[in-house]
Amino acid sequence: MVKNILYIIAICFLSGFLLDGCTNDLSGLFGSTDLNTRLKERNSFKFLRREAARSTGRTLSLGDEYSFIVINDTHIINEDAHGLEKLKDVIDADSSIKFVVFNGDITQCGYQQDIKKIIEIADEIADSQGIPCYPVIGNHDIFFGNWIEWKKYIGSTRYRIDGDGATLFILDSANAYFGRDQLDWLEREIKKAKGRVFVFSHVNLFVQNPAEIEQFTDTRERARLISMLRNRCDAMFMGHSHQRLVREAGGVQYISIEDYRNNRAYCRVSVSETGISWEFLHMGY
Repeated sequence: MVKNILYIIAICFLSGFLLDGCTNDLSGLFGSTDLNTRLKERNSFKFLRREAARSTGRTLSLGDEYSFIVINDTHIINEDAHGLEKLKDVIDADSSIKFVVFNGDITQCGYQQDIKKIIEIADEIADSQGIPCYPVIGNHDIFFGNWIEWKKYIGSTRYRIDGDGATLFILDSANAYFGRDQLDWLEREIKKAKGRVFVFSHVNLFVQNPAEIEQFTDTRERARLISMLRNRCDAMFMGHSHQRLVREAGGVQYISIEDYRNNRAYCRVSVSETGISWEFLHMGY
């Protein structure tokens, strides 16, 4: 009887998987669960090989007024980046842009060729304008245990970037939680942060309405993070839900951006001495 039930479950599961491929999230069933192992990979930036962004020990040159781009959920598959190569043209036309953040689910399944594709795109941007691109790991990037490919070609999944007037914190939320060690690290580091503070996490802390599935699994971690960022952070950027959502809590803007894959969406953030502003745009080509 038990074998028959397991057989039916397996057939249903495989049918859904074969129809949809990796588009099913499956609550991390095919993902790496070794968050602590990932967090040990510190300051190894194979991806950031350009001089302008080789390590967290270097200062990101920003100036008093600048802008940056955040893109979520590019879901590169079979080396198809859905036209993301055109991002170079956007940057070439806007001299105020100082960096780009690929905010998780960069690939569909974490495959080597797709990681290499985003590196190729980032290298072209670096060659053209010297603009660094910072990667954030997402749940799709660790599917099938493929974070090992991330480690091989990109490196760290959690890190800090210091700029002249701003500090960036890149977090690993690929398993829908941060873990105590990572939050302890952030709490220590954010006290040392200078200038404006921007935090980037793939998995969303909030949902659009109560009917939606929770994006973040640990409500205690969420409460701790919101308390930690209160009046210390300017904005936190998130994705994963493929929906646009802006909330404010404790003087912090929490900004969720639509997915790039289907909507070609991205967020352009402008920073000046008087504050920050943002606009949601769509890449045309």
